[in-house]
Amino acid sequence: MHPLMMGSLSWIEYQQRLQEENAIVLIPCGALEQHGPHLPLGTDALLSTSVAQSVAEQINGIVAPTFSYGYKSQPKSGGGQCFPGTTSLDGNSLSQSIRDVVRELARQGANQLVLVNGHYENQWFLTEGIELAIRDVGSSSPLRVMRLEYWDFLTSDILDQVFPDGFPGFALEHAAVIETSLMAHYHANLVRLDRIPDVPLHEFPSYDVFPQRSDWVHPSGVLSSAKSASAEKGKLMANHIATGIAVAIQQEFGAKHFAVNGIAPR
Repeated sequence: MHPLMMGSLSWIEYQQRLQEENAIVLIPCGALEQHGPHLPLGTDALLSTSVAQSVAEQINGIVAPTFSYGYKSQPKSGGGQCFPGTTSLDGNSLSQSIRDVVRELARQGANQLVLVNGHYENQWFLTEGIELAIRDVGSSSPLRVMRLEYWDFLTSDILDQVFPDGFPGFALEHAAVIETSLMAHYHANLVRLDRIPDVPLHEFPSYDVFPQRSDWVHPSGVLSSAKSASAEKGKLMANHIATGIAVAIQQEFGAKHFAVNGIAPR
């Protein structure tokens, strides 16, 4: 039994956790999507889960089971739908699933939820699910929900250290330095550094076309090179991200019983 993981608790243990002051449930959200020849298909789910666990350790939170399928991969941020293994949901399916789970957790008494997103394309469908769930439970419910993308907690000083030659932007970082470094830190046994393709920074037109065109994306599925990735960079980013999220949760939910790396609740 792991006291932070909802799926490993009995219902009695879970009920006891929910009755703790300022109980916070984190919901990792990822995808099943190609991440080049050097990272596993489950990278987005693995990273959102690892980040959520790291945050939970700092705030004594509860980590719900991961949403391991996400919205459709887009060429300019994930390589697109043409790669074997990329298995996606329609936007409405994802929103309705999030709606159901948020509403169910609220029914059980989990009133402070944090959705930790690890898949770029999920963002607005998670938002829709949250808003529908809040409408379902009604204005008298104490339910409050945060939604965040973990990469947004990488500040400019950290990005300057990770990208001394310039940061290409989060969309082009698919299967590149950030994700590869974080995976090397959290899941080193799943990273094949020797298979990282040496690809130039991808350039896309300023529009989208449908059906998606596979010739827009490098055959490897990578949008920019991960050659400079390292476990050391991953550790630097992972620690910064987890602490930043923990502090944000502390500030938003007004937690009274925990401190984050020596930072007392305000």
